[in-house]
Amino acid sequence: MKRTAMFTGVALAVIGAINYTMLSARRTSAAAPAAVERASEIAAAGPGVVEALSEEIRVSTQVGGRLERVLVDEGDAVKAGQVLAVIGNDDYRARVASAEATLRLREADRRRIHNGARDQERRDAAAAVREADAVVASVTADVERRRGLFKEAVISRAELDKAEELFGVARAKADSARDRLSLVEAGSREEDVARADAEVALAQAALDEARAVLEKTYVRAPIDGVVFRRHRKAGENVSTQFDSPIVTLADRSRVRVRVDVDETDVAKLGEGQAAYVTANAFGDRRFPGRIVRVGRMLGKKNVRTDEPAERVDTKVLETLVELNDGHELPLGLRVQAFISSK
Repeated sequence: MKRTAMFTGVALAVIGAINYTMLSARRTSAAAPAAVERASEIAAAGPGVVEALSEEIRVSTQVGGRLERVLVDEGDAVKAGQVLAVIGNDDYRARVASAEATLRLREADRRRIHNGARDQERRDAAAAVREADAVVASVTADVERRRGLFKEAVISRAELDKAEELFGVARAKADSARDRLSLVEAGSREEDVARADAEVALAQAALDEARAVLEKTYVRAPIDGVVFRRHRKAGENVSTQFDSPIVTLADRSRVRVRVDVDETDVAKLGEGQAAYVTANAFGDRRFPGRIVRVGRMLGKKNVRTDEPAERVDTKVLETLVELNDGHELPLGLRVQAFISSK
């Protein structure tokens, strides 16, 4: 009896095992087509790294000196043209003031030359001519009178010569007065005007240069973006002789992933193709996007996975995937990208 019960139990166990095996086979065969179908939807996959639309921009100064102020901090949003930092610029300000004064002086000289003589100078020159003519008339009458007296032997030859000498001096002064009046009325010479214009242009150029150098002491944001790192503090010295960035900016209005696609999959890629990325830190969450640029030259891998069996000599094609959102992903985060079939 006991032996019969034992055989019955063994038989039931064998039947149960067979049923379990058949059920598992059915489940596996049902899941396999779905897995194959999902795999067939992926054209290529590869590791990638998150970056901003503009990539990272290290903002430096164009002039050396001591940082007077740093006006932003990490995490601050900035607009293109916004002042990020100021280099000590008292000497540059003084140069601008000196150039402005020089320009005003040259402009005054040019106005004087362009305008010519003033009305008062013209009136004075005309009055000098009239005075000289009056003297000439008086001396002429005196000479004529003395000539008559000399003929009558009333005066000596020496007295006549003296009167004629005074007549000559008076005529010379009258001619000089007329020349001065003519010069005043004629205005400035062409070469004087050209010289004045050139001196004003040189002064303006010197002022523009001084202002341009002063402007370089204001370090401005080249793009709209976010400050990701501040490298310098007020009081530190910066130089143009070596790389000394003040802040690092990036435009995070759109987020991209730079993906390394294996050379065996490059024929499956095209711009506009759908894709998504995943990251270990975000679990199973997918960040969708699309391909915006496919590289034209194979190169070495840019993204390392830190796996011991990873091949570093594999040729890859650099591909850019722009994410629809992805603002939660920190820059530099390594992700895995999956590119859908065309």
